[in-house]
Amino acid sequence: MSVKLVLRNQEFEVRAGMTVRDTLKKLDLQPEAYLATRDGDLLTDDEILHEGETIKLVPVISGGAGNEKAGRS
Repeated sequence: MSVKLVLRNQEFEVRAGMTVRDTLKKLDLQPEAYLATRDGDLLTDDEILHEGETIKLVPVISGGAGNEKAGRS
């Protein structure tokens, strides 16, 4: 029983029945650094993955707000 995870151009197969968080840890990925989606719907960290599913992993991109005074006179 397996679940396919897709990250950019990489694919991973993992055992069904695990949570999103446990699956990411098993793949040595930081759970806080990725969003998991199923058919375009965001999954929570405690979501159980089921046999035959394809889960897309999207890296979280963070950045600063830049210059907070930009645009002020």
